[in-house]
Amino acid sequence: MTKRLVLEAEGLVKPVCSKTHIAYSFHLDRRGGKLWIDFAYEPKNLEDREQSLPLIAAGVEKYTEPAQRERLMEKWESFLPLKNLITVSVDDPDRHRGAGHRHDPEQLLFIGGREASPGFSGGELIEGLWRVTLSLHAIVTDDCRYRLRIHHEEA
Repeated sequence: MTKRLVLEAEGLVKPVCSKTHIAYSFHLDRRGGKLWIDFAYEPKNLEDREQSLPLIAAGVEKYTEPAQRERLMEKWESFLPLKNLITVSVDDPDRHRGAGHRHDPEQLLFIGGREASPGFSGGELIEGLWRVTLSLHAIVTDDCRYRLRIHHEEA
């Protein structure tokens, strides 16, 4: 079996990038085999308590009823550590192949003919333009680096 690199990308995102998406496209020129998606980002946690407090306060203000806010802010430390969250989804030329909404900052995912990582659909890999989307749900650290590598393992 031969593993061929079909996409390699790295990037740096900031809090302003939260609630956005980054899409990458790659071309498979052969059917079949297995797609390996190696994804990682760092840091996972915001370790600075002073930097976390205003973020927590803003979230409590936005997402809770006024009557609950004071009680929640009394125990604001229970929300620590705040975490970055980036997830991966995949589309083949014809359909959505799934999404891996995992909290792990390092992931090795696969899509193959008969099986796939949880959250993804197995089925023969087809030729054409594929897309991988990184969903930046929350970036709470000043900087967050990510790395994405995709290999096509040919049968």
